[in-house]
Amino acid sequence: MAPMNDAHVTVLLALYRGERFLQAQLDSIAAQQVDWRLLVSDDDPGAGAGIIRSFAAAHPGRVALRTGPGRGAAANFLSMLAALPAGPGFVALSDQDDVWLADKLPRALAALQGAGEAPALYCSRATICDAGLRPLGLTPAPRRRPSFRHALVQNLVQGNTAVLNPAAAALARQAAQGAGVGEGYGAGDGVRAVVMHDWWLYQLITGTGGRVIWDPRPSVLYRQHRGNVVGANAGLRARLASAGRMLAGRHRDWSLATLHEMQRLHPLLTPEHRAVLEDFAALCGPGAGARLRALRRGGFHRRDAPSQALLWLAAALGRV
Repeated sequence: MAPMNDAHVTVLLALYRGERFLQAQLDSIAAQQVDWRLLVSDDDPGAGAGIIRSFAAAHPGRVALRTGPGRGAAANFLSMLAALPAGPGFVALSDQDDVWLADKLPRALAALQGAGEAPALYCSRATICDAGLRPLGLTPAPRRRPSFRHALVQNLVQGNTAVLNPAAAALARQAAQGAGVGEGYGAGDGVRAVVMHDWWLYQLITGTGGRVIWDPRPSVLYRQHRGNVVGANAGLRARLASAGRMLAGRHRDWSLATLHEMQRLHPLLTPEHRAVLEDFAALCGPGAGARLRALRRGGFHRRDAPSQALLWLAAALGRV
């Protein structure tokens, strides 16, 4: 692992009609006291591209702008991960409308230094804010340690806080080449679509035996506005919406997509997690009894007791 004073960070920013809040996010990246480079992938070149060019002129040699694949946020991030150089260094993911706290990247690098040479992903809590950045609360805290058994049924990693160490970035680069992608969150592409890039990273890192470091201190001001692709999953309304999606069978679409993608990545998984994936396939399969036995045997779990009870109900109904 490179010493902290030699570490460099590539920031990947997926852009889509984000000019309204973009400058504040760029300024917060520029304020990070690390050696950073910024790659922006623009899914709809327009006013945002002009802001990026002005930012690049103010930071010569540190900013690159490319045209995105035009298939939603997951495809945009996965395309950037797949195109990373062979030795990518540390890699951070950035949304277009947040504001990073000044110590976000230094804190992430310090945490990742302790992971050694193994693949590791840093993520954190975020401060939920309104469109004017007035704080509204915090994103939920996990009740259990990150694991592949959790990652297959629920996401923990909030993408706008995520930072990969060099080993994890190299792994993500390899795995992203050939990943199936759809048209963004909630749209999908049959059972072949990666649901979201951050959830995919959580599954990849835990499934291959890597480490996920969750920081309880917020690192991002997470702006909520009408244009959010995915809003903050916090509060009673969000929980009821999640329950509705699961009972309506939407979560089953995501589970089938996850199963398809993890089967593609089967050679990268540890032997233990290959067995867990077999139980997950049974959880997604026919027969209520078989699904419930697979749920128990696989130890699949969600964040808290109400969410776990919902998982059992959905498994019985064939809607996991």
